Amino acid sequence: MYTGIVQALVPVVRVESKPGLKTYAVELPEALVTGLKLGASVSIDGVCQTVVRIDGAHVTFDAMEETLRKTTIGAIAEARLVNVERSATTGDEIGGHALAGHVRGTAEIVDVCVHENNRAVTFRVPEAWMNYILPQGFIALDGASLTIVDVDREQATFRVSFIPETLKRTTFGFKAKGERVNVEIDSRTQIIVDTVERVLAQMAIKLP
Repeated sequence: MYTGIVQALVPVVRVESKPGLKTYAVELPEALVTGLKLGASVSIDGVCQTVVRIDGAHVTFDAMEETLRKTTIGAIAEARLVNVERSATTGDEIGGHALAGHVRGTAEIVDVCVHENNRAVTFRVPEAWMNYILPQGFIALDGASLTIVDVDREQATFRVSFIPETLKRTTFGFKAKGERVNVEIDSRTQIIVDTVERVLAQMAIKLP
């Protein structure tokens, strides 16, 4: 489990591509390497990845075909910066909201509006996801727990505002229109929406 609070913005230092597999390494700060073990789970841009090698500050992961197809890890490249969070442990503060690191797919950035002290970014997702994207609700983008400002269901878009601290600590400080980000829908919202829809459908069937 993750908290959605990005702990570091780190560079990709090595990428090796094979059929159906991509092996890549990132350079972690000392605080995130300490105590890290092989087999541990680490969130890379919101994608739960397993540590397969530790060589000093360089930590290596394998991304399988399904991950490459559904997430931005498929386009990962050397020198690219990624958001990182180590998995939460018992007693950790949940500063954002509980995440699994199971990305549903990607969203496209369709607009970036820069203000003096914040940045408002509009994202487009598949229309079917909009049932789970609600104003003032939670969503995880590239592993960052964020609050949705507003939605446009007709356009299948939603807007998020970023404060300077988030822009400084994550990739959203330099993301541009046309780029894609990983999306994890809030699981509690999905459960509630799906349950209500199922109950209403069952009630409609029973009505004379």
